[in-house]
Amino acid sequence: MSTGRRQSGGTSRLVERRIGLIFAAFFFLMVVAAARAFWLQGVEGSSLASQATTQQTNVIDVPGLRGAIYDRRGKELAVSEDAASIFATPYQVEDPARTADKLGGLLDQDPKTVLKALTAEGGFSYIARKVDLGTAKRIAELNLPGIGQAPDTRRVYPQGELATQVVGAVGTDGQGLTGLEQGEDRILHGTDGQRRLVHDALGEPLSLETLRPTSNGHDVQLTIDAAIQAKAEQVLAEVGANFQPKNATAIVMDPRNSDILAMANWPPLDLGDLAHADPSTLGNLGTGFTYEPGSTFKAFTVAAAMQEKEVTPTTTFTLAPTIQVADRTIEESHARGTATLSVADILAQSSNVGAVTIGLGLGKDRFSRWVSRFGFGKPTGVQFPGEEQGLVPALADYSDSTIGNLPLGQGLSVTPIQMVAAYAAIANGGVLRQPRLVKEINGRKVDEPKGHRVISPQVSADVRQMLEGVLAPGGTASEVSVPGYVLAGKTGTAQVAENGGYSTTRFVGSFMGFAPASDPRLLVAVIVDEPAGGDYYGSEVAAPAFGEIASMALPYLGVAPG
Repeated sequence: MSTGRRQSGGTSRLVERRIGLIFAAFFFLMVVAAARAFWLQGVEGSSLASQATTQQTNVIDVPGLRGAIYDRRGKELAVSEDAASIFATPYQVEDPARTADKLGGLLDQDPKTVLKALTAEGGFSYIARKVDLGTAKRIAELNLPGIGQAPDTRRVYPQGELATQVVGAVGTDGQGLTGLEQGEDRILHGTDGQRRLVHDALGEPLSLETLRPTSNGHDVQLTIDAAIQAKAEQVLAEVGANFQPKNATAIVMDPRNSDILAMANWPPLDLGDLAHADPSTLGNLGTGFTYEPGSTFKAFTVAAAMQEKEVTPTTTFTLAPTIQVADRTIEESHARGTATLSVADILAQSSNVGAVTIGLGLGKDRFSRWVSRFGFGKPTGVQFPGEEQGLVPALADYSDSTIGNLPLGQGLSVTPIQMVAAYAAIANGGVLRQPRLVKEINGRKVDEPKGHRVISPQVSADVRQMLEGVLAPGGTASEVSVPGYVLAGKTGTAQVAENGGYSTTRFVGSFMGFAPASDPRLLVAVIVDEPAGGDYYGSEVAAPAFGEIASMALPYLGVAPG
C-alpha cells in the first residue's frame, strides 16, 4: 500500500513539472510577442505605416489636355488626345518575367527594360507613358496582377512631318521643348491635376480621389497655310536631293501684312523619334540660321541711295572690271571689260563693282544708318523662341575696307526672316513690319503689326521694277518664269567666311523674289547652305525653287495672272 502511494506521488510531481514547463514556454512566447509588438508599434510603427500607405496609396499627376495648333485655315498641325500611362505595383506582380514578355510585345519595348520596372523598389513604377487607348485596352484585358493604368494625354501630328521645326516638340512631362510648342507653352500647356489612387493589399482599387482638377490649355492658330507649307517642303526636298546642301530653308510671306504662309526646313525632322534625331535638324533655320547674304543685299544698297537721292534707276556709271577700296580689290563674279551700266543694269546683272560704287557714294555714316533702318542687327520680333539677330558691325568698328564689303552683302550676317521682312518693305510700298506667325490665341485675333515707313512708295516701286530685270533676258535668273505672272527678285551667292577670309569651296546660294511685280501678293525666300558639287550660284540652286513655289501659291491664293 505504501508502494502505491509512492508511485502516485511521483506521477503527480511529473505532471506538475510538465505543466510548469508548458506555462514557462507560453510565458516566454508572450514576452517575445509583447516585445515584438512594442518594437513594431513603438519603434518602427511610423516607418511601417508609411510603407503600408506607400504600397496602397499612389498620387498620380493628370496632365491637362494641351491646346491644339492649327494652320490659318483651321487644319490641325498638333493636337492632344487621351492616352494612358501603364504602371506597376512591383510587390503585387506574381510572375515578373512572364509579365514583362507580355507587356514588351504590346508596348514594343525590350522585355528586359519592362522587367526592371516590374522589379523596382517601392510601391510604384512607370512602365510606359502616353500609350494609345487601343493598346491600353488590350493590356487591361490581360488582367495582369500588379499592373495598373492612369489617365494621360499624348501629342499627335495629323499632318505628319509638316512644319515640324516650326511647330516643335513636347516632352514626356507635357512641357514644350522646341519651336512654338516651347514658345507658346504658357498658353498651350494648361494646368496639371492630381489624383490619389487607394487600393487594398491585394491590389484591388478602393477609391480614386481628385486632389487638384485639371485645366485644359488654349488653342493657337498660325498664319501658316498647310498647302503652301507642303509645297515649300516638297521643293526643298528636291533641292536636297539635287544639290546635297548642308541644309536649306524657304519662307513664304504675304508682303501686304507680313503674314508668314510657310516656313520650311530641310532636312526634315521626325517628331515621333526625337531620341535619334540629328541635333542640327531640331532648330528652325528661318529664324536661327545666320549667313552673309551676298548679292541679295544689293537691293537695299540701291534703295538707300535712291531714298537719299544719290541715284535714280537711269543713273549710269562707267565701271572698270575691278574697284580698289583700301587694301581690298573687288572683282565681278564673272569677268568683263570696262562697261557703262545704269543702276537698273547693276541690279539686273548683280554687279559687285557697281554696288560698291553706289555704296561709296552714300558714305559709311549714311550706309550704317540704312543697314539699321532696314532692321538688320536686331531681332524682327516674330513670335518664335530663340530668334537670332545676325551680326552687323557698328560704325565705330568700320575699317577702311568695310564700306567696300557691306554694299555687296559681305562683312555682315543676317537671318532669313530679317531678309524676308526687309524685302517685304520693298514689295509693299516701303513699310517695314514685324513678321506675324501667330494669327489667333484661344479664338482671339492677334493684331496685325502696323510697322513704320523706311522708304517712299516711289522708291519702293522703282526698286521693284528694277528687280524685274533680274528675271528678264540678260538678268541673273532669266530662266525662271511663271506663265501669266511678272516676277521680280534678286539672286545671291556668298562665300562662307572662314579663318579671317572667305572660302573658295563653300557657298550659300539664295534668292529673294515676289509676284506680281507691280503689286506683290507673294514673297518667297530660298536659302541653300553649302550645296555640294559644281552648282552653287543662287541662280542655279535657289531661283528655280522660288519659281516652283510661286507657280503653285499664286493661283492657290487666287492671284489672277496679268
